[in-house]
Amino acid sequence: MSEAQNADLIIAVPSKGRLKEQVEAWLADCGLELAVSGGARGYLASLSGLPGAQVRLLSAADIADALGSGQAHLGVTGEDLLREGGHLENRVLLLRPLGFGRADLVVAAPRSWLDVETMADLEDVAHDYLARTGRRLRVATKYLVQTRGFFARHGVADYRITESGGATEGAPASGAAELVVDITTTGATLAANGLKVLSDGLILKSQAQLAASLTAAWSAEQLAVAERLLRAVEARAAALTSATLSWPAGGTVAEAKILDDLTAVGASRRPNGLLIDADHAAGAAEALTRAGLGPVTVAHPTFVFGIECPPFAALTHRVL
Repeated sequence: MSEAQNADLIIAVPSKGRLKEQVEAWLADCGLELAVSGGARGYLASLSGLPGAQVRLLSAADIADALGSGQAHLGVTGEDLLREGGHLENRVLLLRPLGFGRADLVVAAPRSWLDVETMADLEDVAHDYLARTGRRLRVATKYLVQTRGFFARHGVADYRITESGGATEGAPASGAAELVVDITTTGATLAANGLKVLSDGLILKSQAQLAASLTAAWSAEQLAVAERLLRAVEARAAALTSATLSWPAGGTVAEAKILDDLTAVGASRRPNGLLIDADHAAGAAEALTRAGLGPVTVAHPTFVFGIECPPFAALTHRVL
């Protein structure tokens, strides 16, 4: 069972690199400034405005392990790492994709293999290679679990995995493997090493995820702190896609008709106007001004707190 027996809610975030910077910026945007203990090289932190929470700075891979083992209640790390560790069965719950830390886990073959463009082609080549040489194609990767599952779904059996401990993309050029399964953001590094991504070789479109441990011991106090955090995160996310419209109310039939039409497609009324999807704000303002109402002011809220908090509801459903 869990080792997260601390009275505080334990939150694990990346300790270094671009992902650390992105997580800090995201937290700050949600009104939760990260304050690291012991200076820039410390490994403990707190979040302003969230008493009862302790932040631990770990590597991205260690965060996945901490969530899976129950040593942390909440954490931010890549979905690829959570899936590789088998943490998404009954151990970890994905709460919200964060829109950064994006990378694709892909199957790549040498560009010189002109007759290999798909996984079906790879199956044929692997079979022929085994018949001709008596050896299986070698696949260099750090992602053993996802590679095996993906190859099995595509009927590719004549291969063996060479676990990569360094720069995976260089394995074919060095003679250590014939293929690679690796993470890429632009494909440029693979291309620079003479590799191409198979047309149907996308295993996972990964990004940073806010996730919760299902193996940690959750107290009522820790759940209360988690709810405050999740409500802030959801309110900021809702605000980023929302706009408020206000205008001098006319009380006319035309105004009432426009309001009815807008609320029918998702807008919600406010005492002095509307809360609406930001993409529809310009069209709504145009409809109001055409009806002789205005001037119409469009503003963007900082937070939009809803009555319900779906991620927290999902969490309590799984841990209570």
